[in-house]
Formats: sequence, structure tokens, C-alpha cells
Amino acid sequence: MAESRIYIYLLIGLSLLVAVGVQRRLVNTLIPFPLIYILIGWGVFSLPINLPAIDLANNTAHATGAEYLTEFLVIASLSAAGIAIDRPFSWRCWNQVWPLLLITMPLSIIMVALFGWYFMGLTVASAIFLGAVLSPTDPVLASSVQVGPPGEEAERHDIRFNLTVEAGANDGLAFPFVHLGIAAIGMTAMGSWATHWLLEDLVWRVAAGVGAGLLVGKLGGWYVFTYLAKGEQTEHAKKKPMSYTSEGVVGLGAIFCAYALAEIIHGYGFLAVFISAVVAKQAQPDHDYHAFSHHFLEQVERVMLIVFLLILGAYLANGILDALTWSGALLGICVVFLIRPLAGLMGLAACKLPLYGKFTMAFLGVRGVGSLYYLTYGENHGEFGDTTALWSAVMFTILLSIVIHGVMAPVMLRKAEEKAAHQLSDDKDVQ
Repeated sequence: MAESRIYIYLLIGLSLLVAVGVQRRLVNTLIPFPLIYILIGWGVFSLPINLPAIDLANNTAHATGAEYLTEFLVIASLSAAGIAIDRPFSWRCWNQVWPLLLITMPLSIIMVALFGWYFMGLTVASAIFLGAVLSPTDPVLASSVQVGPPGEEAERHDIRFNLTVEAGANDGLAFPFVHLGIAAIGMTAMGSWATHWLLEDLVWRVAAGVGAGLLVGKLGGWYVFTYLAKGEQTEHAKKKPMSYTSEGVVGLGAIFCAYALAEIIHGYGFLAVFISAVVAKQAQPDHDYHAFSHHFLEQVERVMLIVFLLILGAYLANGILDALTWSGALLGICVVFLIRPLAGLMGLAACKLPLYGKFTMAFLGVRGVGSLYYLTYGENHGEFGDTTALWSAVMFTILLSIVIHGVMAPVMLRKAEEKAAHQLSDDKDVQ
């Protein structure tokens, strides 16, 4: 029998080969694409072929590998989402999104934390951490509710725009609350640690992430549309123009720079990546470069996503849901059907979209890879003890979100469009 790694190569190779065909087959169905690959991973790792048992809760090497993989996957997805956004980065143009970030997200954290503390018996630190883990909507698994590639949106779609920006921004804004959970470990009263968290983890890190994103976005726009464009005016460059792959590599390099710069100055790299992509896009919004770069990043994201979905399936095969308690399952149900919709509607109370449009936006808060990144990050950087209960509850929530939101998203968005509830009637509200 071949070594286990050979079977893993075969599994990944076959999965990548059939991915495009599977996705096309599922276009007109209500079957979520991620669910297929999770089930494949579960099935293959359940076979008696001596594949390694994946344990993200108790195996330090596995948890570290998962943290790095999800980190890269979120970075690529945030950049692709940022490039796809057509509206300039400003308070007025994004005025529908701020309530989702400043009201809905904190409310979600509070409600999940209270549930974890009261019903699951978690410590205050673990409850805060769980709230932060389940607070961000996902830019990776939520492609069905996001705006299309650059230049493909025929009309303004406020629901898709708002959900795309929310997923792009709150993956960074969840980090202060992850740090709050870590800082609260072993603490029984407010003290200097709370002030340190407020000034450094919340104020400084958010500001540094935004600043790094603005800087790299401006420099990236200049580099591509001024420096490289000037070089393409030579006779040699006209004969051999920059290929789409080269353009994608430039984009990939830029997002790594944005992420690294933000982290070096102790800012939030996820915020920097998303903002830098949005700002660079606005340097020349209608340039073909954006479509090429977006396509390249989507391909990178798809490869990494398939690998990660197989890992999740392998973790299921190792029995992580065996540790799921009734309270953990109830948490997942509440997050999908109650907590996110309620917090969303409260945040959108002043939004001028029709009621059905607001409800659609509130309900479609997909949970996914971002939550798993924060869970592995907290496990690797904090002393929360046995996190098996957290893992089982989060895994169940993500699986439930994949199924429910995967089935409901196309139905609800189509109905919102039929009701003309997907955009504001007054363009001045977003221009």
C-alpha cells in the first residue's frame, strides 16, 4: 500500500480536476458547493487507508497549520472582494454598511457571549472569545451573496454590496474582541489590562490597519497604472504586453505587502488587505487590469478553499461533532436563525431599503473560514484549556450556515430583486 501522503496528493489532484465541473453542475441547483467537498473529505478520511487523523483542537501542529492556511485563504478572499467593489471608499458611499459593522457585529458578539456563559457554562474569557469567533461574516464561503467580478454588475445591488463590504471589513474588526477574550483569561476584575486593550488592540490596531491599507492601496495604484503603464509604452512592451498571470502576481504581491506592513506596525492585516484592494481599484476603476487580477486571485482562493474543505471533512471523520452538546447545537441554530437576523435588523433599522431587502441582508450572514481562523488563532495564542466544546459548536454552526445560507441565498436574493427590494430608490444615498 502506498504512503498516506500519496493518497492525499491523489485526493487533492482529483478534487481540483473536477471542481470546475462540479461548480457548473450546481449552478442551477440549491446544493452548496462547499458542502460537496466537506463530504468528500469526510468520506475519504473515513476509509481504512491509514490517512492521518486531523485534530485541530488538541494537536498543536494541526492547529498551527490550519491557522496559517485559513489566514492565507482569508487574505486572498478579502483582496478579491475589495477589487470587485466599484464604489469609492468613503463614509457617504458606504453609509449603509457602517451600521452592520458598528451595531450588528457588537450585538452579535454580546448575544453569543451571553449564550456561551449562561447556557454552555463557559468562563467569561471563553464566552467573549466565542462571541468574537462567530461574529464575522465570511468573505470566502459567501461568494453567492457578494458582488460579481469587476465590470460585471449590470445595475446597483445594495444587498450584495453591503454584504460584500461587511464580510471584507468585519474579518478585521473581529480581531479586537478575540484579543479581548485572550486578555480576559484569568482576570476577575477590570484593571490596566482593559485600558491596554482599548488603546492598543482596539484603537491603535484598527487605525494602523486602515492607515497601512490606504498607503499600500495608493502606492499600488500608482505602481500599476503609472509606473508599469509608462513602461508598456515602449515598442518591446507593446509586442509583449503584461499577461494576466503577471498582473495577478502583482496583485498578490501587493496584498502580501499590505498585510505585512500592517502587522509590522501592530495593525490588523485583514483590514489593510481589504482597504488596499478597494483603494487601488479606485485609481482607475474601469481598467481591465482589475478583472484579470480578480480572476487570478479567485483561482488561488479556489485551490486553497478546496484543500481546506477537505481538511474540514477529515476533521469531521475524526469525530469532532461527537463532542457536540445540546447547548452547542442550540447556539448554532440561534446564530443562524435568531442572533444574526435580529442583530442585523436592529443595525439596519434606519436603512432606507424596503423591509424585505433589510431582512434578506440581516439573514444572510454566512459564517465560515474567518471563524475557523480566529478559533485556531485563539487556541494558539491563548490558554483557554480544552477547546473541544468550542470547536464542536463552531463546526456545527458553520456546517449549518453552509447548508441554510447556501440553499436560501439564491432564493432570497432573487425574490428581493423581483420585489425591487435590492436597491435604494434614491441614488443620492450612495453617491
